[in-house]
Amino acid sequence: MDHVKLIECPRDALQGIKSFIPTEHKIAYAKALLKVGFDRIDIGSFVSPKAIPQMADTGELLKALDKSSTHSLFSVIVANKRGAHDAVTFDEVDILGYPFSISETFQLRNTNATIEKSFERISDIQAIAIKNNKRLLVYLSMGFGNPYGDEWNVEIVEKYVSQLYSMGIRLFSLSDTIGVSNPVSINYLFSNLIPRFPDVEFNAHLHTTPHTWEEKIKAAYESGCRSFDGAINGFGGCPMAKDELTGNMPMEHLVSFLHSSLLQVDKNEFRSAMKHFKELEEYIH
Repeated sequence: MDHVKLIECPRDALQGIKSFIPTEHKIAYAKALLKVGFDRIDIGSFVSPKAIPQMADTGELLKALDKSSTHSLFSVIVANKRGAHDAVTFDEVDILGYPFSISETFQLRNTNATIEKSFERISDIQAIAIKNNKRLLVYLSMGFGNPYGDEWNVEIVEKYVSQLYSMGIRLFSLSDTIGVSNPVSINYLFSNLIPRFPDVEFNAHLHTTPHTWEEKIKAAYESGCRSFDGAINGFGGCPMAKDELTGNMPMEHLVSFLHSSLLQVDKNEFRSAMKHFKELEEYIH
């Protein structure tokens, strides 16, 4: 059977918390996550600390982590060439992620750039990544719709994937930034894109409510998706999307839903990591 990749996203879980979490607590939490065996950890970001102050210590965090005994990859978010240049100085970083939005409104709000400008940035970041033996992951933010009234349909998503594919991008994350996806839209997107681009890895970054998580995972998996983002306790979301955060897909639901033979995570270490997350809760509330 196909191996399913699990990506734990502490960056997405913590980035919107207003109270700064001490770096030592983030380090302890990240070390616990490294023991679990996730395929990738979305560890932090190299963006302006004015925009996302919670991630200002990503470099310090990376320096404190030892990846020698794990197969887990590290990804970080960058929004421009400066961020990419900063990120590639760290050997610990394997993948650079760029948030490319299907919504023009959100692209401006999230990265202070138009969609057209974002194509230029992606080209620049891709060149930096290749030169430094990194890979570029493009998040298709607002991939299932947006709250701004900007036009969205499957054809638009497919058009942008095709353009980015022609630029050499082979990693995409279909991102349900505000939790509007449903089984129909999830199935339609993945079942159309995966066969058309067989050499591309499509990842599901699904935000959800407590009552819709299972139907979303099932729809993505049955449509051929074999890579899923999640966050312990389902906490977090994008602080640039709207005033109230929309929850991430709870990692514990992913672990329990997907058959154990498809996963390589250590269940005991996963439970330990969940306990570490509780130590951060004083900063969350």
